[in-house]
Amino acid sequence: MTPESMQMLLALAFGFAVAGLSCSAFQLATSRLPSFTMLAKGPSAQALAAVPLLIVAAPFLIMRNTLMGARHEARQFQFVFLATIIAGFWSLMSGQVLVMSLRACGVV
Repeated sequence: MTPESMQMLLALAFGFAVAGLSCSAFQLATSRLPSFTMLAKGPSAQALAAVPLLIVAAPFLIMRNTLMGARHEARQFQFVFLATIIAGFWSLMSGQVLVMSLRACGVV
């Protein structure tokens, strides 16, 4: 495995881990699940504050909604596969941004 492949794999895992951690921290702090409907309330301070959380937590939310929908609504395989690809790509990109931020701060 090349070093670039290993870096991408670690960024993917780091992106999913941070997404799950942010969702769990939000749920611990507010006793409710984060959701994309937090943005549907119109322009407000609460919706603006939800944007960074949803950007980081999106891979976890996409996979949670997809797997629950596949279980309860019998969604087609193609839809579940496409949602998994989108969540994986989003996780990879957010993981890359987080790793680059840590590297810029001198942590890594």
